[in-house]
Amino acid sequence: MREPASQRRSRRAPVLVAIVGGSGAGKSWLADRLGQALGGKTARVSLDDFYHDRSRVPPALRSRINFDHPRAIDWSRVERALRDLRAGRSARLPRYDFKTHCRQPEGRVQPPRPVILMDGLWLLRRPALRRLFALRIFIECPAGLRCRRRLARDRRSRGRTAESVRRQFRETVEPMHARFVTPQKRWATDRLKSTFGPREVRQLAQKVKQNLEFGI
Repeated sequence: MREPASQRRSRRAPVLVAIVGGSGAGKSWLADRLGQALGGKTARVSLDDFYHDRSRVPPALRSRINFDHPRAIDWSRVERALRDLRAGRSARLPRYDFKTHCRQPEGRVQPPRPVILMDGLWLLRRPALRRLFALRIFIECPAGLRCRRRLARDRRSRGRTAESVRRQFRETVEPMHARFVTPQKRWATDRLKSTFGPREVRQLAQKVKQNLEFGI
């Protein structure tokens, strides 16, 4: 007897979508809009929550750490979480406080969903991770616009001064962007310009639906 279609769909691996680009490129905005377009069958995961905990580093020294280098990320925990979600299991995710550069005491448990949207600076650099994503979206955005967006965000939500944001952007963000972020374009399945809007969101949502092979 043939298995009902609903049961076959329930066992399909979730579709993982990587949204990659520089700081301030619009990754979170795109993830929000894609989630809305896909009708609530999505979960959001951010690479930002996987920064190494710096609670053992004296506060005066934390600001000297290069947080724009991929080694600042706990990659083994990233891979474990993604493999759990892709296997249809709940994943334990950390939470990161950018004001203190420490992990918050309580993380969160993310149940599996049909679509996992993950945004981050360096999701496509590691082959083992790259292979987990059905769609790999790269957002191209000019430095001036990214700097203005980061300035507004960090002053509002991370307690930063304008001068410290500009200095970090000049000294580490842009050099690390050129070295580690930009080269990932070669592995993207979809590349967006900074002027992307609702039309591109709809097109990407349709690609996700095609990967899911059921109507949303």
